[in-house]
Amino acid sequence: MEIYFQSITDGDSLKKACEELAAKPVLGFDVETTELDPYKGELRLVQLSDGTRTKVIDLRGFGGGRFESGDGLSGSVKALRSNPELDPLRDLLSSKKITKIAHNAKFDTKWVRHHLGCEVGGIYDTYLASVLISAGEGERRHGLADLVQFFLGRTLDKTEQVSDWSANELSASQIEYAAKDAAIMPEVREKVQERIVNDSLEQVLKLENECIMPIAEMELNGFYLDAERWRAQLNRVMAVQSKAGVELQAMLAAGVAQASLFGAPQINLDSVDQVTNALMNLGVPVPSSTRAWELQPLADQYPVVAKLLEYRGFAKASQSFGENILEFIEPATGRIHADFRQIGAPTGRFACSKPNLQQIPHEEEYRRCFRAPDGRMLVIADYSQIELRILADISDDANFIAAFESGRDFHATTAAQVFGISAEDVTTDQRSFAKRLNFGVVYGLGASRFAMMTGISQTEAEATLRRYFATYPKMDEWLRTQSKSVLTDRSARTRSGRLARIGFDAGDRSSIGAAQRYAKNMPIQGTSADILKRALRLLHEEIVSTSAKLVNIVHDEIVVECDSADADQIAAKLESAMLQAGNDYVTKVPIKVDVRVASEWSK
Repeated sequence: MEIYFQSITDGDSLKKACEELAAKPVLGFDVETTELDPYKGELRLVQLSDGTRTKVIDLRGFGGGRFESGDGLSGSVKALRSNPELDPLRDLLSSKKITKIAHNAKFDTKWVRHHLGCEVGGIYDTYLASVLISAGEGERRHGLADLVQFFLGRTLDKTEQVSDWSANELSASQIEYAAKDAAIMPEVREKVQERIVNDSLEQVLKLENECIMPIAEMELNGFYLDAERWRAQLNRVMAVQSKAGVELQAMLAAGVAQASLFGAPQINLDSVDQVTNALMNLGVPVPSSTRAWELQPLADQYPVVAKLLEYRGFAKASQSFGENILEFIEPATGRIHADFRQIGAPTGRFACSKPNLQQIPHEEEYRRCFRAPDGRMLVIADYSQIELRILADISDDANFIAAFESGRDFHATTAAQVFGISAEDVTTDQRSFAKRLNFGVVYGLGASRFAMMTGISQTEAEATLRRYFATYPKMDEWLRTQSKSVLTDRSARTRSGRLARIGFDAGDRSSIGAAQRYAKNMPIQGTSADILKRALRLLHEEIVSTSAKLVNIVHDEIVVECDSADADQIAAKLESAMLQAGNDYVTKVPIKVDVRVASEWSK
């Protein structure tokens, strides 16, 4: 592909180029960097193209490449942010009137935000669009070269991607490579958009595109982890794990067939086969697997099972959340800057890695290690029973909706209806039973699974589910409709129009059952993800000029850090954004948000 491109290294040329590009409604946008982490590398090139003419801006000519240390910002960042010659570029990039087409735009926007000090407006991400189009189906790759091949039938040479972008003088082939990546974006977007429209995905792509900048900002902000507290907690966990291991060994000893010559028998507590055999020899009716949810109903009757679950909990915590998490603290900021994948599942839920902040244990001793620095506070908000409220709204069940409108404890209300007693007479155990039932239904719970979860018989489980669905008949009708329609449609959608294609083997009952459960859950869990993303965009606009910054999200929870004096004001803004987002997708059921201000990340 032959293209016309201009390499720009001075202020006058940049000003003219930006004036020319400002007249274009759509621009391809890309950057080249010396590292993957904006805190460790240099933003070398910014490329913008209308598809015919491409401008390749080399930031070395504007103060880039300086790396004196100081206050968490490299010399390069300071020089670029303070250079007035770059103002035309900042204005162009931040304009919401001009669509900037990028592939995996979170990467590009993070670098621009950190090094140039401006947001990128009007983003269109062809990577997110491709993921939405695939809708969880197959193993299609979503790299830019893959999209060019799939949608345009051409090959895009990515050889120069791994070349040295820190060289004083870039080669002609490097500049041409950079120009081509930006120049091809308008053409890719045109083909991708045709599929987006054809699959009725315009609204969900808009939602995703608007969420890119808040997530990029959150990753740059990072979350403060108190390393000393974490090490102290880790030492406690290892001590109690060791103690629990000794106790578990003693309890399992009687179930080991033969003692060693040197005393009490020893088994590998991390070996599923050895533990299972020992439990069976002790007379424990071990289910088909020893996964926690299958063993949990046995814990009350068999102390050895309770001890096993306790030990495993400590072991998982020490392995998954041990000393290694401290390696992710960025020296320049003293904070953890995790990687959030915006569409981590076909439902639209986020996934997180390096490290996974969404799976930090709920126990206070873990959460309190994540705190606000001195003079700052955390504002923590989460949606109350959002998935159940979505199910009530989608199913349009009058009794379900009325239970939420009453403002009473929803699980207690359900327990009263299922057990045929007054809400005042509901016991703690009955409420817990109803809570499992309520949330189980969201995930397509069947009688067998419910019986296993609660320890009741299959007959009792079936009778309980019959009473439950008799209480909420339209909800039952909606769930049955989803189960039936997936057999022909092989798909499901959320309130934003997000699509999940659901494949299954029509000759395999277990495959059909899994597809039916997913067809029930996907619109609910996916709509919850839609609501969170909408809330993040609304919040971003409200706090952009305040002391507040978004630092973490966990499915239905948002964590913001701000100056102590601003905490009440930010709490109000956060609650308002979350309520508005909920009301954008749920119209028949009241949305409830629980907000708290604390110095630590705690429940």
